[in-house]
Amino acid sequence: MTHSLAPQLRRRLLLEDPQRLSDGAGGYSESWAPLGVVWAELSAQTGRTAGQEGGSLSLQRYKITLRATPQGSLSRPRPGQRFRQGQRLFRIEAVSEADPGGRYLNCQCIEEVAP
Repeated sequence: MTHSLAPQLRRRLLLEDPQRLSDGAGGYSESWAPLGVVWAELSAQTGRTAGQEGGSLSLQRYKITLRATPQGSLSRPRPGQRFRQGQRLFRIEAVSEADPGGRYLNCQCIEEVAP
């Protein structure tokens, strides 16, 4: 992203947070709780294929840019959370400021797609 051009925040994404629920037998199950809607710009990065039990999985990296929110805010994305767009899921791996003024955030994400 250049400093003179603002990102085009045209994609509506749902930010989700993992929730661990006790299964009553010493284990847990994981579900996802919605935290809110963000408007973002998606930029495809590199992709690769990974072997998995029962087949292969396509892993596509994306840079997802959105408006910044203050550190500590529940609506600020962090690693371990994910974005959802319909059936598409983007796992957040890293979050950094996108510009010197701290107006935007870049989230490095991976989308897993079964071929």
